[in-house]
Amino acid sequence: MKPYWSGVFPAITTQLHKDGSLDLEATAVHAHILIESGVSGLIFLGSLGENQSMTGSEKRLLMEAMIQAVKGRVPVLSGVAESSLQEAIRYVRDLEKLGIDGFMLMPPMIYKSPDPEESLHHFRNVARSTGLPIMVYNNPISYGHDITPELFATLATEKNFVALKESSGNIRRITDLHNAVGGRYAIFTGVDDLALEASILGIDGWVAGTGIAFPSENQYFWELTRRGDWDAARDFYRWFTPLLHLDIHPKFVQYIKLAVQECGIGKEWVRAPRLVLKGPERKAVLKIIHDGIATRPKLAKIGKVVKYETKPKR
Repeated sequence: MKPYWSGVFPAITTQLHKDGSLDLEATAVHAHILIESGVSGLIFLGSLGENQSMTGSEKRLLMEAMIQAVKGRVPVLSGVAESSLQEAIRYVRDLEKLGIDGFMLMPPMIYKSPDPEESLHHFRNVARSTGLPIMVYNNPISYGHDITPELFATLATEKNFVALKESSGNIRRITDLHNAVGGRYAIFTGVDDLALEASILGIDGWVAGTGIAFPSENQYFWELTRRGDWDAARDFYRWFTPLLHLDIHPKFVQYIKLAVQECGIGKEWVRAPRLVLKGPERKAVLKIIHDGIATRPKLAKIGKVVKYETKPKR
C-alpha cells in the first residue's frame, strides 16, 4: 500500500520578533525556502514550533497565514498539542475551516499518563472529530505517553490515522512497528540523529528538525537513503551528525533556531519561558554550527540529480 504521506516533512520553527511576537513574514519566507529545497510537506506548530507557548488565537492566526503563503504547493500540517480533549477537538475543527491539509496529533500536554487507555481515548476522539488525515506523534521521552507498536495496532481502526512519527529514541521500534502494523501507517522518524539507522530499517518519511537550517543538504541526504546508496549516505551522515545531535537536547528549540539564524534564514528569538542561549553553552553550540557550515558539502544540481562535489572534511 502506498503511504498517504511520504518524504521529508520538516517541523518548521515559528519565527518571532525580539519581543516574542509572531513574525509571520519571516516564517513564510522560511517555508518557501524549504519548499524550494524539495520537501514533501510542512509541519507548523510542532514541538519545534513552540506550540505550547502560543495562545489559541496566535495558533489560528499563524496557520491561516501559512496556508495562504504555501498556496497548496505541499501539504500543510499543524501540530495539535492542546491540554484537553475539548480544546483539541475545537482546534482541529477550526483549522478544517481554514483549509488545513492534516494534523500531527500529540498526546494531551497537561500531564504524563501511566494509563494507555487515556492516551488512546484522546487520540481516538480527536480523530473522530475530523475527516482529515492525521499523523500520530509518539515521543514518550518528552511527553510521558508511550504509543507502543501494540497500541498503534489498536488505533488502526481509525481510518484517518495515516502516519506515525516515531520519536521514542529506540531504533528497535522501527522493526517492531513493521512487524505489528506494517503497511497500515506511513512510518516517519522524528529523531534526527537516527535518520540513517531508521532509513536502513525502512521508513516512509522524516520529520526533520536541524535540517530546516540546512535544507539542501538535508534533502540530498534523504535522497541518498531513497536510492539505497548507503556508502554515500554514511559518508554524508558523518558530516551531518554533529548538527543532527542538536535535535535531541532539551533546548533543541534554541539550538535549532540558532542554527537557522547562523545559516541566514531566520532568527534565534524564542518565546518565554524559553530564553536565548548565552555564555559557554551558546559558544559551544555556535562552534558545532560554524564547524558544520565551514565543512558543508558543496552540492551541485545536474538535471534532477543533486550530488556533492567535495567530500565533507571531518
